[in-house]
Amino acid sequence: MRLNLPRASIRLLALAMPLFVAACGSGKTRPDAVPAGDIPYSFDVTVEALKDGQFEYNEAPLTSQDLRSALNYRKEIGQPMSTLLLRRSEKQSVKDGHIVAIAGMSVALGFRAWVEERGEINEIRTTTKGE
Repeated sequence: MRLNLPRASIRLLALAMPLFVAACGSGKTRPDAVPAGDIPYSFDVTVEALKDGQFEYNEAPLTSQDLRSALNYRKEIGQPMSTLLLRRSEKQSVKDGHIVAIAGMSVALGFRAWVEERGEINEIRTTTKGE
């Protein structure tokens, strides 16, 4: 049995499908993270979010102050420190406290930061009081 639809119905369906797919695909993103158009191919530093606002860097759990010191040391000895990726660990998702800590570090140390959540990478952008 062959379904015979008028051409106008097929055209209408063809026009409506992209709108339907776009409406279903729009997910909720963090207000402090924006979709990044220029995501680097690789990141200089990758850290994972741990519980209690800690981070895993080089297989060691660090507080935000310790991570900032480690990144500052990395910058002082001349290792690349222009991009950072924050991702969830196996047991902990990225929380607002992680985002705030990384945002503060990126302003203080002068690097760009991204966060990966649910397979999507967004840039963490900050503004200062003067902006």
